[in-house]
Amino acid sequence: MTVRSVVLLLFAVLAHAVVIDRIAILVNGKIIKQSDIDRDTRVTEFLNRERLNLSAGTRKAAANRLIDQVFIRGDLELGGYPEATLSDADRELDLIKAQRYPNSAAFNRVLASYGLTQLDLRTEFQWQLTVLSFIDRRFKPAAVVSDEEIQNYFAEHRAALERANPGKTALDDFRQQIENTLSGEKVNQLFFSWLDEQRKQAKIQYLEEGFE
Repeated sequence: MTVRSVVLLLFAVLAHAVVIDRIAILVNGKIIKQSDIDRDTRVTEFLNRERLNLSAGTRKAAANRLIDQVFIRGDLELGGYPEATLSDADRELDLIKAQRYPNSAAFNRVLASYGLTQLDLRTEFQWQLTVLSFIDRRFKPAAVVSDEEIQNYFAEHRAALERANPGKTALDDFRQQIENTLSGEKVNQLFFSWLDEQRKQAKIQYLEEGFE
């Protein structure tokens, strides 16, 4: 076989090996690919312990999550917010292994059934931890809880609080817990309101049907 024949054969093999990864959505010029949507769907269903489902509905949900991620990544860069480390992600990975699977073989077997690798999970955990830190740093300072709100919450939920904490009956016994609850609710409201505003201002182009 001549050198020319070998080269032509190599190009033929490579041509057959190419997988077209199409652009599905553009968000302010940022690309979301079909493979991104596929991976997000698989990871989400693995973590939620749901049967693998690549239907149009689940892929649309994944597309919406990835659109939100574009906004978050932009604010992360602008604000210089810190990213979680791979060591942080590895701790989450080890935790899910220990909680759900008897051994590494069982974990790897289930992971493979979703078409995922451990790197996919490490990357996802690193991102999730980064987002949690971002939300806390970006929105918690504005989530101020007044004493009146704490008192009102205590009056409304007192019976349930006392049942869950035998021997505790005074407001001060629950003040920090209530403040944390109300602050968390306000942070979530601020975060989702911010996402809604980002969507209103964004230029979103759907290049594949089914994601609008």
